[in-house]
Amino acid sequence: MATDRSSRYAEIVVAHSRLVVLVVLALTAVMLVGFVIADTEDAGIGEFETDSDETAALEYIDERYETDDRVVTQLVVRDRGGDDANGGETPTGDVLTRDSLLEGLRLQQDVRENASLNETLAEEGFVGLENVVATGAVFEDRAAEADGPPDTSAPTLEEQIAALESRSDEEVEALLADVLDPEADVQGDPYQFLPDSYEPGSTSAESRIVFLFQVDESGDDEEPQAAYDAQVEIESLFEERFDDGFVFGQGITDATSASAVGDSFAIITPVAFVLVLFVLGVTYRDVVDVLIGIVGIAVVMAWLAGLIGWLGIPTSQLLIAVPFLLIGLSIDYSLHVVMRYREARAGELEADSAGTTERRGVRSGMALGLGGVVLALAAATFSTGVGFLSNVVSPLPAIQDFAVLSAGGILATFVAFGLFVPALKVEVDSLLENRLGWNRAKPPFGVTPGRVNRALSSGVTLAKRAPVAVVLVAFLVAAGGAYGATGIDTEFNQADFLPQDAPEWAKSLPGPLAPDTYTIADDAAYLGDNFQERGEDAQAQVLIRGDVTDPAVLRAIEDARGAVDGDGTITTQADGSAAVEGPLTVIEDVASENETVANALEERRADGEAVPTEDLAGLYDVLFAADPDTAATVLERTDDGSYESARLLVSVRGDAAAQSVADDTRAFAGEVERGSAADGAPVTAVATGGPVTTAVIQDALLETLVQAFAVTLVVILVFLTLLYWVRHRTLSLGIVTLAPVVAALAWLLGAMALLDLPFNSETAVITSLAIGLGVDYSIHVGERFVAERERQPTLETALEATMTGTGGALLGSAATTAAGFGVLALALAPPLQRFGLVTGLAIVFAFLACLTVLPCLLVVRERLLERLGRAGA
Repeated sequence: MATDRSSRYAEIVVAHSRLVVLVVLALTAVMLVGFVIADTEDAGIGEFETDSDETAALEYIDERYETDDRVVTQLVVRDRGGDDANGGETPTGDVLTRDSLLEGLRLQQDVRENASLNETLAEEGFVGLENVVATGAVFEDRAAEADGPPDTSAPTLEEQIAALESRSDEEVEALLADVLDPEADVQGDPYQFLPDSYEPGSTSAESRIVFLFQVDESGDDEEPQAAYDAQVEIESLFEERFDDGFVFGQGITDATSASAVGDSFAIITPVAFVLVLFVLGVTYRDVVDVLIGIVGIAVVMAWLAGLIGWLGIPTSQLLIAVPFLLIGLSIDYSLHVVMRYREARAGELEADSAGTTERRGVRSGMALGLGGVVLALAAATFSTGVGFLSNVVSPLPAIQDFAVLSAGGILATFVAFGLFVPALKVEVDSLLENRLGWNRAKPPFGVTPGRVNRALSSGVTLAKRAPVAVVLVAFLVAAGGAYGATGIDTEFNQADFLPQDAPEWAKSLPGPLAPDTYTIADDAAYLGDNFQERGEDAQAQVLIRGDVTDPAVLRAIEDARGAVDGDGTITTQADGSAAVEGPLTVIEDVASENETVANALEERRADGEAVPTEDLAGLYDVLFAADPDTAATVLERTDDGSYESARLLVSVRGDAAAQSVADDTRAFAGEVERGSAADGAPVTAVATGGPVTTAVIQDALLETLVQAFAVTLVVILVFLTLLYWVRHRTLSLGIVTLAPVVAALAWLLGAMALLDLPFNSETAVITSLAIGLGVDYSIHVGERFVAERERQPTLETALEATMTGTGGALLGSAATTAAGFGVLALALAPPLQRFGLVTGLAIVFAFLACLTVLPCLLVVRERLLERLGRAGA
């Protein structure tokens, strides 16, 4: 019955081929209209939202606290040593010299004198050790010149430069020694500008950091693009002033990543294009068929773009897998249609009672070939489409979009290659044969004797000789892969997305193909290893709710700061305590400039105690009276003057994995809770902030994708079981068809563990390709085997016909997609590297499983059924 329907479908497509081509092209034009008129947006990390205590706490903070919306740029001046005057090498340089400090101030002057750059600077602008030292020099000069009390207003940048220029190297070093004296009473903390390796009191250092605070008027929901663009320009000015060092900021990261992607594609695109065309050329051995296949892929991509537009799907990092999935499926579908058509024209698909074959014309050949393969295409489309669509139950909007777009694109692939391409090929081949006299009857790939035929038959040989052994080995390896997968790193680390420098062979490429030098990954590591970073990625938060006016809360915070492990992701200060800004540190900072706050703090401290021991609410009132904006960054004060909550700002390593930061911040928050409760002041402390919520989102995303894997496999198993039961009254064939897919997935996970590739939300989406393509491959083999089993006299000949016929199309598809996407492993951008490597492995494993495991399973199944039949007899 199903065969009759597929044959009628094929006959209708062939009989109305011209109409089919026109209708599909018209629908494609309609889809493209959606792409043209739509206004889609990028889905940032905010689109990946999930309900949790951490996200709720962050929303609470955003609503009730004064948050710092400034953009932070970090400039690291570095001198790692070099040749000395005698030709030797100095182990380290010194960036605290008069000349180096002056160069830093002149760089600031360069930026200030540039109108477009100056517009992006916040009120603080540049803050660095050169400013602290130069300000001290200005105050010295003012004190020497003043008859009365000296002017204590902040000096201008010009005054700072002039003050240092007027001093000798020795005088600047003496001034620096006063500023960096551990016992000195200096406003602010000059050590925050120096690396962790700096020895307090020393007047030399290998590096120093300068913070640049920027503002942008783009709006709360927009990227601060003006500030980001300014960072790139400032980097150029920095490189003119300093031989060593770097500028680090989101704008520079974005620009570098974009450049690395561009360089990657400049190198990879021609290689991939040549590889794909070469494999397609070898497979098709016909330029016309290659071009028809490319036209079909273009139709699929047009439908994909239209779906994004019509459905208003925002683009996100997850959607990068969709076009690659569809291109892989398109090549596979195209090869199956064309090769089955070629087999039909060559008379390979049917024989009369005498065993002779009949060659067919264009239309009859396509009718027979498409009729024999369209059911497999439809089954693969349904199973993979429904499998991906199962992700729509996810609570994450980005996963829902991924599910809908994947399913819609898979349907478009069937329209293009189960409808449009067969009709287009009929029209083109008819024109070439009837009008130009070209013979379009080409031999199918893999069927004719040769190396490819022998390679494809190898799986049949294994299935004949030792099917049980092959199955056991395959699933033992799969079990090992599954076990290895339990040790895969599941952390999401933003630093893993930073571009890597190109290998030497790439740098030797000629002219425009030669990539730039990329040191940003090393810069990020240096920054995290040596400095207390600033910016959203380098700061977690803790929201404390309860009686925050109880001194026990402040004592618990200080105790938790002192207990932090210096080897963790929370950065520590020179005294070993955690770099945490909270109510007490803010009070102390304001007290250093405000005598009223200083007196109020001292009155509430017991002898020898650093933490106030009484009337904390009154102290907070004094703080708000002196500096309400600063106080509002760490304390929530209601209209009636009571205090509802407190906020801690925790400095963390910006290059650390989000999950590690979340774990350490939660541990810190737990210490605050336990310490407060033990001292009679129970409060709740919730870890939150950018890195923490990123970890929560990524964990939820990964959990959803893993659940989707299970749902997908169950849905596909049920579908295949029903399909084979309705068509052939067998329940076992569905399990046999799906088993190689599971094995290939386990092999892939094991390979990822061996290659130290993380299994996070990024690679989990990519590994879904293993299921999508694996199911497609298995269905084609399973359907062809069932058909050949009815035609061929023995099990062995049926397997032989299946693997050399369908196997040829699978080999061409696997080789093309694996080559095209595998070359991405040569990219400079790590996400592209991982995408290429994992995708290539997924395709290779899916093909190998279908070439070796599936034939053996089919033989084992047949032999078991025969034994059961004989036993029943």
